[in-house]
Amino acid sequence: MYPLRRNRRLRTNEAIRSLVRETVITPNDFLVPLFVVEGKGIKDEIASMPNYFRYSLDLLEGEIKELWSLGLKSVLLFVKVPDHLKDNKGTEALNPNGLMQRAIKTIKNVCPDMLVMTDVALDPYSSFGHDGIVQNGMIVNDESTAVLSQMALTHAQAGADFVAPSDMNDGRTLQIRQLLENEDFKNTGIMSYSAKYASAFYGPFRDALDSAPVDLVDVPKDKKTYQMDCGNRIEAIRETLMDIDEGSDIVMVKPGLSYLDILRDIKNEVDVPVAVYQVSGEYAMIKAAAEKGWLNHDQVMMETTMAFKRAGADIIASYFAKDVVKILNG
Repeated sequence: MYPLRRNRRLRTNEAIRSLVRETVITPNDFLVPLFVVEGKGIKDEIASMPNYFRYSLDLLEGEIKELWSLGLKSVLLFVKVPDHLKDNKGTEALNPNGLMQRAIKTIKNVCPDMLVMTDVALDPYSSFGHDGIVQNGMIVNDESTAVLSQMALTHAQAGADFVAPSDMNDGRTLQIRQLLENEDFKNTGIMSYSAKYASAFYGPFRDALDSAPVDLVDVPKDKKTYQMDCGNRIEAIRETLMDIDEGSDIVMVKPGLSYLDILRDIKNEVDVPVAVYQVSGEYAMIKAAAEKGWLNHDQVMMETTMAFKRAGADIIASYFAKDVVKILNG
């Protein structure tokens, strides 16, 4: 006698599979990372991130319009700072007419409804490539968070909707929140990189911004003294809960694919939206394998995107966002 219940009946064709699908991806799930550079007429492909570009402000306008037309409504900004503006104090990060601040205004001018989030970290501005100030061979925490909070304030003053501290220094969320409140930017949100791991998957991103730690005596060679150890799980929950207590509106797990367990753990523990970042190394691996003909680019792209959503992500920061949405839109 055949069993009364056959699970394969719900997999018979695409119509029934679509009807009963538990996890669905839409354009509203995505946060689009954008790289911005000085100059004019620049759309510069990143060698280690095929088909991804750095934009000058004039061409950024067209990219923003295209994203909006596709239904992508949120962006996350990063800037490539010229070497002559870098120092160990993040001085240029506080420039009200700096590249980040002008990029925010550019986007808001061309598309006022686009949600603009901004990276708050010192590594693009640091002559040492670190997310904080280097003193006596160490990344000093409190001096760094003081600069980061002022940096976040300049982003809010330029029109950012959310600031996104990605540095992993202790207490920076609280200091940013307090300063924003005191300066009457109560509606400016904070998306904290709450569980950001010291990962080898960030390489292409550092190429894009020229922000890798420098190899010098008395300068830490990596970011392991402030970003999380990849062997730790419980610590990620503790870090995230602390960020929420300090005023984070959204929390993030970074990287993505290698940390789906962390994403699910955090989603189970918190009552705020949870973001995940499909980082540059994940993007580059898929691109490289597809170029070799070793896997189907679009199928793997969609499958990994589904994995993030299924694991609990409310927001997916991904370099694949445009490609995914074009498939979704048919």
